[in-house]
Amino acid sequence: MIKIQELKQGDFVIAVFEDVERRGTVAEVAADDKMARVITENGKQDFWYDMDHVFPIALSDAEMGRFGFDREILPDGAIKYKKNAFRLVIPRENDFSEVEIWYREDIRKNPNVHAVHQLQNHFHQMTKIYLEEVANTTII
Repeated sequence: MIKIQELKQGDFVIAVFEDVERRGTVAEVAADDKMARVITENGKQDFWYDMDHVFPIALSDAEMGRFGFDREILPDGAIKYKKNAFRLVIPRENDFSEVEIWYREDIRKNPNVHAVHQLQNHFHQMTKIYLEEVANTTII
């Protein structure tokens, strides 16, 4: 489950209805009602979900690839993801427990970035650009 105050328009999440999980994009947030309107990937379903049915998407190499990040393996085994001037480093492959991100002079060590929507929100705060999936992406 995600805290309602973490969600922003454009965030990617998993919405569950009748035990079926659907990846989708947050279209709107109703903080007072603790609900989010999610449009599924196929664009055919647009529903309001209470926050008990909205879940984060865990960060992974595959997710970073969906957003068009280039991946570099550092000599110490750490992984650096790069997108323009934005950088994210993890200690080892698919280990997002410790994250360091930076964009120009803004450096954040171990921010709360364990899910796609959190990365999207930090990316936007730092770059003022919305992080969106890249069409026809090869998954890492």
